[in-house]
Amino acid sequence: MKTEKSKARIKDLPRNIWAVSLTSFFMDISSEMVINIIPLFLSNVLGVKTNIIGLIEGVAESTASLLKVFSGWMSDKLKARKWMAVAGYGLSTLVKPFFYFASSWRWVAGVRWADRIGKGIRTGPRDALVADSIEPEQRGLAFGFHRAADTGGAMVGLLIALGLVWAAQSSEVSLGLGTFRTVVLVSLIPAVLAVLSLAIGAKETKIKDAREAPKISFKALGKRFVTFMLIVGLFDLGNSSDAFLVLRAQERGMSVIGILGMLAVFNLVYTLISTPAGSLSDKIGREKLIIGGWIVYALVYLGFGLADTIWHVWVLYILYGLYYGLAYGTSKAMVADLVPEELRGTAFGTYNAVLGMIDLPASLIAGFLWEGVGSWQGFGPSAPFLFGAGTALLAAVLMAAWLRSAKHELKA
Repeated sequence: MKTEKSKARIKDLPRNIWAVSLTSFFMDISSEMVINIIPLFLSNVLGVKTNIIGLIEGVAESTASLLKVFSGWMSDKLKARKWMAVAGYGLSTLVKPFFYFASSWRWVAGVRWADRIGKGIRTGPRDALVADSIEPEQRGLAFGFHRAADTGGAMVGLLIALGLVWAAQSSEVSLGLGTFRTVVLVSLIPAVLAVLSLAIGAKETKIKDAREAPKISFKALGKRFVTFMLIVGLFDLGNSSDAFLVLRAQERGMSVIGILGMLAVFNLVYTLISTPAGSLSDKIGREKLIIGGWIVYALVYLGFGLADTIWHVWVLYILYGLYYGLAYGTSKAMVADLVPEELRGTAFGTYNAVLGMIDLPASLIAGFLWEGVGSWQGFGPSAPFLFGAGTALLAAVLMAAWLRSAKHELKA
């Protein structure tokens, strides 16, 4: 029988959940305005090939990998989640203006990587702050709500970017330099608001039963966490940067306006699904939502590999929001389920670090499969998506087998 305390209601979520969610809302307005047009800027303005774009995006996520582990571990040791997260958001805000002056792919890469270092500093402590601020029976709701705020910000950011692009260059297929710079300047406002929201709105949490500083190792986090990470790692190997989805849309003939509109609808779907999916995972189990999300992902990537027309891409990207809503926030809630409270910072740091390190080979593989390297021309635009569909389906099967095995062990 459920108690009043266990009845999950959004309005009853504690102050920290709201503060962190507002911060993510503002930062995603800023980030999504710029990040989604960076591959178009690299390709259309600077003439960069997909293998270099894959390198930039892969390193962007992997550069911060060790920092993600360290920051999560440090937040456990110092018992300080909030200010480490504020520092990470602050760094990303400080480097963002340098996109305005970018004139080569190396310049873009440097700023992109610095921005991801900021993400590496904040992610583990921020996620641990969310987990520490909520009761276990409402954890899925809290992470789902946070993801909804995050993606709601992304949708707003994309709509702002769409309006700026529309005013500057109407429905042109290629992105212009002046348009890119205008978007960068406007993106600075919500970035500053994000930092202020966390610094002023959140309160530091007390970590109960704190023990000796945890070691950064899989062994310390337990067998269940290791198994989960191996399966998630396999999935992520085929989960290349979404930059390739944007480039695929343009390759199919979609304009910059069309791409931004499509991304806005994707984030709307993600936002609407994330919170109820997180709450549902509290009731039926995280694994089922994750498996369902991965199956959707496999079908979407298969569709991207076979897509012929712009409307195909539109439908597929809307379904892509369903995958994110089902699986992304749910996976983070599951991380918190698998480890003791005093190891959460380390666990979230390790989780994000492992995925960050896999992002580099995942994006490199996608770039090589698309356009090859050197004299090899690759397999064409469909190849990275077919590869991603295969790894996602295999990961879903392994997750289902693990779930079945765990049930048998409990019955034994």
